Parts: sequence; C-alpha cells; structure tokens
Amino acid sequence: MKVKDLFLTQESFELQKTEIPGILRTSPVPSDLQKYYASKNYISHHQDSGRLKEKVYKFAQHFNLNYKRNILAKETFQNAKILDYGCGAGEFIKFIENDFSVLGYEPNHDARKAATNKVKKATLISDISEIEDGSLNAITMWHVFEHIDNQANMLHNFYKKLKNNGLLIIAVPNHTSFDARYYKEFWAAYDVPRHIYHFSKSGMEKLFNDENWKLKKIKPLLLDSYYISILSEKYKKNPLSWLKGGIVGAISNFKASKTGEFSSLIYIIEKKQKVDF
Repeated sequence: MKVKDLFLTQESFELQKTEIPGILRTSPVPSDLQKYYASKNYISHHQDSGRLKEKVYKFAQHFNLNYKRNILAKETFQNAKILDYGCGAGEFIKFIENDFSVLGYEPNHDARKAATNKVKKATLISDISEIEDGSLNAITMWHVFEHIDNQANMLHNFYKKLKNNGLLIIAVPNHTSFDARYYKEFWAAYDVPRHIYHFSKSGMEKLFNDENWKLKKIKPLLLDSYYISILSEKYKKNPLSWLKGGIVGAISNFKASKTGEFSSLIYIIEKKQKVDF
C-alpha cells in the first residue's frame, strides 16, 4: 500500500512486508530522516488557553499519564529504577518522578531541553551506555519503538541494561485495528516516514516470542482511537473532524472490546533469565 506523509511533505512511501508476518516497513527510509521531524508542531508544547479543546486535551493527557503510571506501579514497585526511552518533552517522567527512580532519554534537542526544564527529580541521560548493565527494573517506550530502524541492536542493549525478569513496556499503533482498516492510506498512525515500522498484534506476539523475551500482557490505550481518528479526519479535510473522528474512535474501541484489536496496544514484555548449564 502507498501512503503519503500527510503531516509534512506529502511525499509517498510504500508499506512493505517484512520477514515477520504482521510487521510492515516503510520504504524507502530517507537518509535525511531528521528533516521530517523539523516542524514546531511535531513536538507539542501545549499551554493552558482556557479553550474547550485545550481542556479536553489536558483531561485526556492526564488520564493517559495516570493509566501508564498505574501499569508501572502494578508491574514493578515503589522506587523501581525506570528508563523512559524517547521521553519527548518530559510529561511522563515528570508525572512519575515522585514514585520511581526515573531516567529519561530523548534524542531530539528541543524536546530534551523542554524535558530538562520540566523535571525536578528525574535525570536526563545523553546515551544509554551511561546506564549500568543489569540495573533497570523497567524500560518504557510510549510510541517510540515504531520510529527505530535498528530495532535488533536496540533490543540487545535493552536486554543488557535490564535486571533478570525486568520489564520492557512498549506502546505502538496497531495497523489491524478497525480505525486503521477504515481510514486506510489516511490513517494518521502510519505517519510515514517517521514511523519506520508498523505492527499488528500478531506481529508483536511473534517478535517477542524468543529465547530472550516473554510477552506477559497486552493492554489497550483506549483514547488513542479517538485521537488518531480525529487526526485522520483532518487529513481528509473534514470540517467536522472532531465529530466524525469521535464516532469512528468509539466504534473502533467497541469492536476491539471483542477482538482485542485496539488502535494502540501496550505490550508488557519480561526479560528471560539465562540459565547456565
């Protein structure tokens, strides 16, 4: 399927199958990929304006942050050592810094600067090599994994940094959800070429079924279907994007309540302990 960069350049890209069924790859991946992030609108720094849309956004943001924190609290413990990889402007690490020992990593200069100015207790690192091997209780990646090209190398490094039975928590869009199938090439979560990989639920299950990792749980991100559907309607130039997108998002969640195919899914993955014989 051909998909356009509807956010920025309007260039066309191809979604190609990979060796793992259910996982697609953007082709070609531009050598100058950073220029596709070069928009002040890509890293959002929302300010309170008093407008209804802003209040709705802030409510949804708080709901999502609290939902993610509760997952960490349930799966780990107080003061567990957490790395948020791709922490963006720092909203999540700020939200959890009083509950956990928090590290953040963000390659984008502007976002990293915003995060540094925002947090009080969390520590921003410049490279994952700064972290001692076998020291982390969990690594979180909230809509980051799909941006990474060298995923095998990254997973190898994450494996080294996690303690035995430590957790890798990954949230990614699901291209077999109802809203993805409904919007097709207009589905905002394809976000090519910034999203290099595109995952289905079955594809992620296959990816993390090996000697290093055990997929423990899959949980939904319920609000993503609304946000993605509204943005998809905007890309289709619908003046009633909030209304139509809200309806499609609700239908997507209703159907997913029976199939598990939510618009975005959180995968809670455990590092397997190596057994020496």
